[in-house]
Amino acid sequence: MKALGWDAADVILFTGDAYVDHLSFGAAVIGRILETAGLRVAIVPQPNWTDDLRDFKKLGEPRLFFGVTAGNMDSMVNHYTANRRRRSNDAYTPGGRAGARPDYASVVYTNILKKLYPEVPVVLGGIEASLRRLTHYDYWSDKLKPGILEESGADLLFYGMAEKSITEFARLVQRGVPVQSLTNIPQTAFMNPEGNNYATKTDWEALELNTHEECLKDKKKFAANFRYIEEESNRWQAKKLVQQVGNRQIVVNPMWPPLSTKEIDQVYELPFTRMPHPRYNGKGAIPAYEMIRHSINIHRGCFGGCAFCTISAHQGKFVVSRSEKSVMKEVEAVVDMPDFKGYISDVGGPSANMYRMAGKDLELCRQCKRPSCIYPSVCRNLETDHRPLTGLYQKVAGFPGVKKAFIGSGIRYDLAFHETGDAKKDEGNLEYLREVIRHHVSGRLKVAPEHTSDDVLNVMRKPSFELFRRLTTFFHSVNREEGLKQQLIPYFISSHPGSKLENMAELAAETKELDFKLEQVQDFTPTPMTVATVIYYSGYHPYMLEKVFVPRTEKEKLAQRKFFFWYKKEYRNSLKQELQRLNRPDLEKRLFDAEQQPAGNKRNQSKRKKPKHHKRR
Repeated sequence: MKALGWDAADVILFTGDAYVDHLSFGAAVIGRILETAGLRVAIVPQPNWTDDLRDFKKLGEPRLFFGVTAGNMDSMVNHYTANRRRRSNDAYTPGGRAGARPDYASVVYTNILKKLYPEVPVVLGGIEASLRRLTHYDYWSDKLKPGILEESGADLLFYGMAEKSITEFARLVQRGVPVQSLTNIPQTAFMNPEGNNYATKTDWEALELNTHEECLKDKKKFAANFRYIEEESNRWQAKKLVQQVGNRQIVVNPMWPPLSTKEIDQVYELPFTRMPHPRYNGKGAIPAYEMIRHSINIHRGCFGGCAFCTISAHQGKFVVSRSEKSVMKEVEAVVDMPDFKGYISDVGGPSANMYRMAGKDLELCRQCKRPSCIYPSVCRNLETDHRPLTGLYQKVAGFPGVKKAFIGSGIRYDLAFHETGDAKKDEGNLEYLREVIRHHVSGRLKVAPEHTSDDVLNVMRKPSFELFRRLTTFFHSVNREEGLKQQLIPYFISSHPGSKLENMAELAAETKELDFKLEQVQDFTPTPMTVATVIYYSGYHPYMLEKVFVPRTEKEKLAQRKFFFWYKKEYRNSLKQELQRLNRPDLEKRLFDAEQQPAGNKRNQSKRKKPKHHKRR
């Protein structure tokens, strides 16, 4: 600040991540947005919350407000496994070192700032705050918690991708408008005393949810709430959500309409250095940065609506795509990086193949409440043409200095196989898959069938396993034609709501017969604001309010997980006993009869890396 000649910052942001000036890191994006708005912005990464709080004091008070984010991940997902065991590393810290942020970082940071500077407004953002904006189940404490504004004491919450909200907020506070009166900004949430009048937009219809106290008493009421929360979060013309907590209300304003291509291009063309701060030199690499340093994000949002995924709740259901010009400008920036060796690690997004996909008639989209555009079937109004994406891949791969452009994001093969009735379009969609397999796979193609049972897949909102069988045939056919030796890597989840032990046994048999040996698959982890988590806690599906089986105990989860590893000798006897108990001699024969053993084709041995937070297909 002294070097810049500032006597004070206008805004000070606190983040649970190390600071990387890259468009994949939320604090950097918001910092650059505010800087572009003419504000003096300071950022304090990973402040020490256990000492004399000097990191919270050293820059003094900002002229306008503090901003707080836990970082790119929910701090609890960052810290703990599905079995609630503490992780030994943190991908967002130099050297992958654990322990640089507290549990529930958004609440801890905000509480400290409110204690030190009670008169200075504090606003919350980031995925942790965004997904905890209303009453939610917290898996790590195993209890229902109120919206994070109640626990943290923050003045305002920005949910989702907050560029437009923070820009509008900054414009108004610069004019001297009190933060307490800023209650009509889209995509924000605030606490309002019961009976207090507040400014709102006249066309925002209010939808009253079951109160926090009612949810504590009745799990079914908590489940019923979520249907409305999800529907309104996915609508273009949504209602304002209101939930009573004690003698106050949490008010969640509707989202902004999706960004235009011009608007998202402007965000991605802010003057990022694409590098970690020099303070980290010599302290070890930041694993999350290493993963994306040579990658290109071409769109945001996801219309898949998977029951276990938070992407649409945070980024929105409507996909917003960058222009080719903007993407190619970033390709040039990556090629110019001193350490670039010619390989782009990913050209993708939350899902690889949703680029430039939107409703044919946007008026229908504005009224739509469907949580997914592709489940239980692909919407007739959805444009699924993959040809623009295939063309973009070819342009990126052909750029001078690029040797290979890989696709590291998960591919929705149900989109590629969808038959539109337009022969040219359908062939173009299959040609997309051929293009990916021929030219953009670094040895492994990642996809996510997640399960084999239709009953479980219906709870998950995933397509039939028959489509994965079709993909397997298609993949190996292209490999034979091209003389390739690639692996198909399917992702699977055990212990998901709706998944019974018998379903996992069937999964083991089905994948064995396709010649897969699965490794490093994962248990379901309940995270705030997903259908699956609501079912896990309440036992009810929020749409039908019917009971759903949920494996909750460690014993149940371990029994399901073992079926992934049917081929390991140490599990053979216990799995046989389980199958006998289930009275399924047919499955025992399929798994363990010597005549049924597969050839052991190594190309289908699936190893699963630790997944990125919620970035699921």
